[in-house]
Amino acid sequence: MKRISLWILLVLTLQTSLPAATVVPAKVNDQLIPAASVQMTGFIGSRFDDSYNHRILAQDVDKLIAPFLNRTETSCWQTEFWGKWFTSAVLAYRYRPEPRLKTILDEAVQKLSGTQSADGYIGNYADEKHLAAWDIWGRKYCMLGLIAYHELTGDKKVLKVASGIADHLMKELKDRNALIVRLGNHRGMAASSVLEPICLLYVRTGEKRFLDFAEEIVRQWETPDGPQLITRSVSDVASRFPKPSGSWYGWEQGQKAYEMMSCYEGLLELYRITGKPEYRQAVELTWDNILRTEINLAGSGSSVETWFHGADHQAQPVFHYQETCVTATWIKLTQQLLRLTGEAKYGDAIETTFYNALLGAMNFDGSDWAKYTPLEGQRLEGDEQCHMGLNCCVASGPRGLFTLPITAVMADRKGVQVNFFLPGSYVVATPDKQSLTLTQETAYPEQGTVNIRIGLAKAEEMTLSVRIPSWSKTTLLLVNGEEKSVTPGELAVIHRIWKSDDKIELRLDLRGRVVRLGENPSNMAILRGPVLLSRDERLEGPAMEAILTPVTGKDGSFDVQPVAKPGKEIWMEFQAPFMPESYREAGAKPVQVHLCDYASAGNAREGHPVFRVWLPQLYDPRK
Repeated sequence: MKRISLWILLVLTLQTSLPAATVVPAKVNDQLIPAASVQMTGFIGSRFDDSYNHRILAQDVDKLIAPFLNRTETSCWQTEFWGKWFTSAVLAYRYRPEPRLKTILDEAVQKLSGTQSADGYIGNYADEKHLAAWDIWGRKYCMLGLIAYHELTGDKKVLKVASGIADHLMKELKDRNALIVRLGNHRGMAASSVLEPICLLYVRTGEKRFLDFAEEIVRQWETPDGPQLITRSVSDVASRFPKPSGSWYGWEQGQKAYEMMSCYEGLLELYRITGKPEYRQAVELTWDNILRTEINLAGSGSSVETWFHGADHQAQPVFHYQETCVTATWIKLTQQLLRLTGEAKYGDAIETTFYNALLGAMNFDGSDWAKYTPLEGQRLEGDEQCHMGLNCCVASGPRGLFTLPITAVMADRKGVQVNFFLPGSYVVATPDKQSLTLTQETAYPEQGTVNIRIGLAKAEEMTLSVRIPSWSKTTLLLVNGEEKSVTPGELAVIHRIWKSDDKIELRLDLRGRVVRLGENPSNMAILRGPVLLSRDERLEGPAMEAILTPVTGKDGSFDVQPVAKPGKEIWMEFQAPFMPESYREAGAKPVQVHLCDYASAGNAREGHPVFRVWLPQLYDPRK
């Protein structure tokens, strides 16, 4: 325990000794501040370790740098891969600050910076093809990586390199009299998502030209040529523009999910700078619409990488379903809103996506990520892209994953907020600037009990808030044995004088829940807590094609019992009663059917097991 305390003290000392990351104060401050340090344990901790060791540390950085040394590209997106890997590696380092990763980060920045030409350009496009296709998109990711390094280290030279990229971009646009919304793909959303690093540069340099450029990007959005991300925020994301008459991935495509959310991430950064309410309102309206019309039970969506009213179609076999880039960016956008507002609904959404779509996309050892993750069929590998040895989703997955550790427990102006129930220790600063260590002991979501212990040098009056998931209809919250009132889907706010060794016990309702989609015939799916359950051909029970109906209680609950020893490569396995199809006059008797968590379904070291989330039900003409 003494060794851990010394390590935490060292981390806090290093963080407070860094130069200030911003020079322009925000007009709107975030409600929540990430944890200073985290040490995670349990199965979930091992998943983070797998990705850290086998994806982050294993990346060949020279492979990512090579395209920048050969400026002949005309259409591909090789330059995004450095920035995607680097930003996820910085998040991973914040989670587990190992010297060997820091050395890799230092070398990666040095090598990228060394490719910058005298005019500020970093990229791989031929001179005559600058601004075309994915050129600006790649520059965006370079700037995001460099800014992340500056935030981590305070290195002003690196900030100057990022500023040089931005200045060169602005000069090229001016010299060519080019509108950014007419460049690249997806009604300019890919190119104009550069809004995010431009805003970050402004608050870190104070250079007004960056703010002016950011506002110009948003002005162009609302022109007839632009994606109209503010005025069309009142519309369904799948219906903002007609389907493209030409290339599905060309400029006409205005429903591209990943790029659209990336633009809204930038708009939130501009909202923090300006305080203009229409910016925040556009993001919140769009987020609510995506959640309602697109996000499926696994917490993600998109078909062929676009919005398509997917919530209504999720029980059908869907072509190229649920791109991992969309999954990771949905988490990132939602994390932005959680940080900004502290609202419980954003924590609920992130949790669903994390345990299902995100973990389901990561392979058994964290070295690879699926490009698409269907709700029925098989999990299959995607192709490499641009001869880079990986694809966009392999690069994106860890960017969503490593947002979780430092946001599971966060500080706010009044105290501390527990967003996610991940076993481990979290260090945050209290309102009186104390270091508070909050320890979670839990096997959640396998089990429903979460024990929280407080560590403080001296007692302090403050608020501790705990997210109560919206699905937990019967919840017990105890503080030192005293029961507190809770409301599903809201924060339980406990204001008191907290002292070291105070204990919180949370007991969540993990009864199975049956979700129905459609009417006669319908499809049914099973949830347990935040986890979506699935059939898998590796598990015991009737054939995958069998028609099965869950046997529910009068209150609609479903008796899902954990299996003591899950099958090989299965995280969680359950058995539950189902009624099979029968042609006997007396009907059939219930049978026990085995289910597993969605993240494990079809996820195997060898082969591609068939799995199914939605269970089709029989058509009945009597209904």
